[in-house]
Amino acid sequence: MDVRMGFSDSNDISMSSSICCVAGANETFSPEPSPLDVTAFKRLSETLESVFDASSSPDFDFFADAKLVAACGKEIPVHRCILSARSPFFRSVFSGKDKSVKLVLKELMKEYEVSYDAVVTVLAYLYCGKIRASPKDVCVCVDIECSHVACRPALEFMVELLYASFTFQISELITKFQRQLLDILNKAAADDVLMVLSVANTCGKGCEALLATCIDIIVKSDVDIITLEKALPFHIVKQITDSRMELGLQLPESNGFPDKHVKRIHRALESDDVELVRMLLKEGHTNLDDAYALHYAVAYCDAKTTVDLLDLAIADVNHRNLRGYTVLHVAATRKDPKIIVSLLTKGARPSDLTSDGRKALQIAKRLTRAVDYKSAEEGKAPKERLCIEILEQAERRDPLLGEASVSLAMAGDDLRMKLLYLENRVGLAKLLFPIEAKAAMDIAQVDGTSESPLASIINKNMADARRMTVDLNDVPFKLKDEHLNRMRALSKTVELGKRFFPRCSEVLNKIMDNEDLSEIACMGNETPEERQAKKQRYLELQEILTKAFTEDKEEFDKANISSSSSSTSLAAVNSNGKLPFKKPGL
Repeated sequence: MDVRMGFSDSNDISMSSSICCVAGANETFSPEPSPLDVTAFKRLSETLESVFDASSSPDFDFFADAKLVAACGKEIPVHRCILSARSPFFRSVFSGKDKSVKLVLKELMKEYEVSYDAVVTVLAYLYCGKIRASPKDVCVCVDIECSHVACRPALEFMVELLYASFTFQISELITKFQRQLLDILNKAAADDVLMVLSVANTCGKGCEALLATCIDIIVKSDVDIITLEKALPFHIVKQITDSRMELGLQLPESNGFPDKHVKRIHRALESDDVELVRMLLKEGHTNLDDAYALHYAVAYCDAKTTVDLLDLAIADVNHRNLRGYTVLHVAATRKDPKIIVSLLTKGARPSDLTSDGRKALQIAKRLTRAVDYKSAEEGKAPKERLCIEILEQAERRDPLLGEASVSLAMAGDDLRMKLLYLENRVGLAKLLFPIEAKAAMDIAQVDGTSESPLASIINKNMADARRMTVDLNDVPFKLKDEHLNRMRALSKTVELGKRFFPRCSEVLNKIMDNEDLSEIACMGNETPEERQAKKQRYLELQEILTKAFTEDKEEFDKANISSSSSSTSLAAVNSNGKLPFKKPGL
């Protein structure tokens, strides 16, 4: 009997479909199987599914003889005989392979990255003939007002399933997921349709209907030529532009096609050469706004390039492109905290709406999976959630930051102590909140304090204290040139943190108020015993903070809460506002 399997092409994923999926192609069944047959096939399906689920357990792996490595690094134990019987792709891949082979899916799926959840969903179908329900929070965005029918997470997961099915050569799943995508495309944003179009083009003949529908939607959309060229292959872009001209939607001389000078500016931005951009602008052919240079830099260039371009102060940060997007709208799709904060500090308005009535905050929420928003690694917030929190905070406050003030009452009047206070505060912020601190430090143009643990940060600050003691007493003018500039930049970093990361600042305030870090870091005429006590104090602080992170991470996982990353370190401060440990005599 032919070992190849027949598959149902139906949307129905009930047991009648499963019967066709697990039966031999040459077998003949009654159109209406008996209840006994249905029960037997259902039990077989459930048994094979349990084999797949249990294979991930090291104590109960059912003799799995191969492993697939997902893009995230997770390994999925599988059984070569089952996958080879169910998929021509696996039959070819496993042919002649040694036992216990390990396949890296990223090397097999080169055109599009497929998530672990999507791979597991498709593999489970090969085992049991049924399509599982979508994993929790994977197909749901953060926006509570969204129906989650065609938001980015929902479409992205469906596209991943389609591409995995294409790669594994499961024709009936390709048909099914293509049909589902066709049903919801009219509700999707144009930029999300571009994603679907790109994968449909990769899948070839099996997705011709999906490809044609996507192209038709994009032809009639307001997606500009630059976005098309960045997202799609040349022949598809030409097909879209030709169709637009035939329909009278776009003419060759229209503004949709950037001129040569604008293209030169864009190429200079891609090379991170802001100085070349400045030289091109002197030629007088255009300006940054007409070239939509900020939009381009935010969408496609390094974050530092955007900051450098903003520092030129010759572009309107609230300028709209041909699609009606401000630079902040584009930044929301990029999901880079540093870029968003940079724009907000330069006066970007978070309340501005796109032509279809969306704020930057809603754009960011619709692009973010709930599972990514809630995830936390070692107590640190993912960048997706950080971007959303920054935009939420910006909507509550005046977007114009102005000059950062120095608020260092607890440091007293001593300039050296003020600088030490700021160094310690920023260094501690970098340790506790690395993403938030990096965003603020980059914008304030502060060099990193240290990549080492807290004790190393303190050792560095102790050395700085010794140098500054000499500078203050012997070379006062050097202080103005070097240390006052450093103090101004550190102060701006602290003020940025207070504005955009208020809960992080609250944690740092409590730690700094309860622990006189400047006093501990300052090395004067102490005895060797006192100096050792100060170093020991910092080692204790480092150990306690590490413990607090571990305990709060466990609590976070148990409760599955959606609080900010700043709440992670609140475990280091008890209800009385004191650190939960005894302060030794110094």
